Amino acid sequence: MAAAKLRQLLLPHPRGSLPLGGLRRLRSVGAADLRPARGRSTKGSGCAGGPAAATATAEKKSLLRLKRRTRSASEFDREAYTQNLEWQVGGGRSVGEDGVAHVPVMLGEVLQVFSQRRLRSFVDCTVGAAGHSSAIIRAHPELQLYVGVDVDPEALEVARGRIDAAVESTSEAEERRPRIHMRHGNFRTVKSILGGGITGVGSGDAVDGTIDGILMDLGMSSMQVNNPKRGFSVIGDGPLDMRMDPQASLNAEDILNSWPEDEVGQILREYGEESNWRLLQKKIANARAHGGLHSTVELVNLVRTTSSKTRGRQGWMKTAIRVFQALRIAVNDELKTLEDALYACFDCLSSGGRLAVISFHSLEDRIVKQTFLDIINRDEGNDDAIEFRGHINDDQGKEIEMWSKRRIEGRNGIILTKRPITPTEEEEKLNYRCRSAKLRVIQKI
Repeated sequence: MAAAKLRQLLLPHPRGSLPLGGLRRLRSVGAADLRPARGRSTKGSGCAGGPAAATATAEKKSLLRLKRRTRSASEFDREAYTQNLEWQVGGGRSVGEDGVAHVPVMLGEVLQVFSQRRLRSFVDCTVGAAGHSSAIIRAHPELQLYVGVDVDPEALEVARGRIDAAVESTSEAEERRPRIHMRHGNFRTVKSILGGGITGVGSGDAVDGTIDGILMDLGMSSMQVNNPKRGFSVIGDGPLDMRMDPQASLNAEDILNSWPEDEVGQILREYGEESNWRLLQKKIANARAHGGLHSTVELVNLVRTTSSKTRGRQGWMKTAIRVFQALRIAVNDELKTLEDALYACFDCLSSGGRLAVISFHSLEDRIVKQTFLDIINRDEGNDDAIEFRGHINDDQGKEIEMWSKRRIEGRNGIILTKRPITPTEEEEKLNYRCRSAKLRVIQKI
């Protein structure tokens, strides 16, 4: 019963969000309450052979999924999870217009990545609601410089207050507090952002080797998804905008109504990985002859007409999500921007510094994986790398950093996650939308 109530409470809300009304009840739900109920009938499952065959098939599929990823071996810290929420809610600092507290995805894993490092400088390239950043600041009192970057000015304003609150809670002495810089901009230009007065050196390549830790969380904030005026959500009615930076010129409406039909189809095929892209392309072209598409509802209704009625709401909803994803990627040039940013961020790292990236769909994760492989050997033009299993040992010979079990070592750096780390099962149950998150980490030599 508790599991059902918790899922009802959490699932309808965007990734990274938790209703404030459920915060007090979170502590009262134990791990045993979150286990799936036993004895559920498999009748009508459509699997020949009855319940035993259905169970075997499900287990086989589960094993195949596990082979493709490395689930976090960390024990989910429920106390830290709820404390982070309570700290955000305190004084209303983290409550947006949507009335939810924003939960950072894989917070424990991100903290582990930097726990063995002495962070004197840290950059959050996608500060968003500042969930990860505020936790990093509280966990590293030695921090001297913090830089928060976001392409969305609205998110930056929300983050500013939470960062200030985290700094105040860390040290009462003003002289011991880190220097805080909040910058509006795209992480593709991180070198320009860090140049000048922030790092004390010039811009461009002069900032190379100056930063101890960098984080990129590529997920969308619930503040953006829940605002219909931004046009990101398939639910609700709003303009076909989808700009991460409201100051940018190109929006989704321009692409749908003005770009060549072939390019629209290519966007749906490559960025949305949509198999029905030809029919969608044709429908969009036909819509132009009748005044075009100007709202998210109009686009969703168009998608509905292309989806099989036998699949019901789930069928057209999944298609709509892929279409919206494709348009958002095109509007913001997300994939090329990500690749450029990965190279720039690695250059900025000091020796031993780490870059952690959380991605949320296969296109992003593929770019992070391939770019990391290129980075560690790119100067030599040699694709050979050394894979080894094990852990780094400290001076006392104790094993540390258990989260990094399989690594790839190159001439310029070490990929600490040969396979991406995914959230714990318990976090997925508490925050269903985090299930697609993948964490990859690279360290500079």
